[in-house]
Amino acid sequence: MEDKEFSGRCDSEIPAAFVLAAREGTTNLLGLLRLIAAGVALCLAPALYGQSQTDTQTNGTQSISPVPILSAGVAYNSFFNGGTHNVHPLVSPVVLIPFRQNWLVESRDTFEINLAPVPGMSGYKGALKKEVDYLQLDYIANRYLTATAGRFLTPFDVYNERLYPVWIRDLQTDPLILPISTGPSGAGTGAMVRGGFDATPGIEINYATYFSTLSTDTPFDSQRMAGMRAGIFLPGPRVEFGGSFQHLLQDDRTNAFGFHGAWQPPSLPLDVRAEYANSHEGSGYWVESAYRLSQVPVQHDVLRHVQVVGRMQRYFTGTVPDDRLPSVNTSLFEFGLNYYFRDDLRLVSSYGRQFAPQGGNMNIWNIGMTYRFVLPVGHGST
Repeated sequence: MEDKEFSGRCDSEIPAAFVLAAREGTTNLLGLLRLIAAGVALCLAPALYGQSQTDTQTNGTQSISPVPILSAGVAYNSFFNGGTHNVHPLVSPVVLIPFRQNWLVESRDTFEINLAPVPGMSGYKGALKKEVDYLQLDYIANRYLTATAGRFLTPFDVYNERLYPVWIRDLQTDPLILPISTGPSGAGTGAMVRGGFDATPGIEINYATYFSTLSTDTPFDSQRMAGMRAGIFLPGPRVEFGGSFQHLLQDDRTNAFGFHGAWQPPSLPLDVRAEYANSHEGSGYWVESAYRLSQVPVQHDVLRHVQVVGRMQRYFTGTVPDDRLPSVNTSLFEFGLNYYFRDDLRLVSSYGRQFAPQGGNMNIWNIGMTYRFVLPVGHGST
């Protein structure tokens, strides 16, 4: 079972990318990706390799020279929403560029198209949507604190930061409450401080505080807001729970709060997650569980690749309407079945039933594929 989520000191995609790169290497990547990587390496080599020669010894201990990482997630999903067929291809490249021992530039962009049939016309039509998910400069001061400046994912609850990418999420549909208090595009523009520490040998605390300024420039739009999130992680039972608070510094200057929880029992390939959010835009919750059938004693070679997912959620309208949220109170139950050909390649499928007044009842089907590669550019030294 992948440990996608739990980390007492860091809850972004940075450590996952470095670990995956070290494990997977580059032997199974396509030639085109090698050409892209070679071009990036030629641009970065003078600065990076110059640093690896100077940062070799610190207090008698040999240091590790980091290298850039190029990664990307690709998805192709086919949705049926109440009888309407939509095709949704997506590409999301991630770039990590470390320099010296404490600095990191990281970026993730998303390019996606929602293709839908047009009444009276043949074929499917849609427009390319481009989004800068984050583009930030990190200073890793020590194991307890990282300072960030730029465009960052809003750390309100945890789905937006940890589970949103298509190659990580177990169900390809977004939770209904996801837009609550994450900003117009799930990101803020400003500064953030985050980190974690051991409260006791069996309790770890993680935190994030942030300030975002108002920006109306697409694709860097964001709200003027300030907030924080704190969580407690128990490594023994692998349980995490925490809360979020945010104050909007524009318009009606309202407050929002949320709670999150997760459990990955050490003895079972099971993920249980839940979130609650409340703001003037609305409120609601979702609860999700995902179980990998690797412990089933029959047909083990086949079933160990299969994952069963279930999610129940409810949304309640608020005082201020938001186009990204349902216009009426809505309940949604979803069941998913995923097949992992490899850790980086899987077939995804799901069925959901939405219940809403005023004709909002409908079935939601999805079938698709997701893939992710991780490519280190160059070779680090110790």
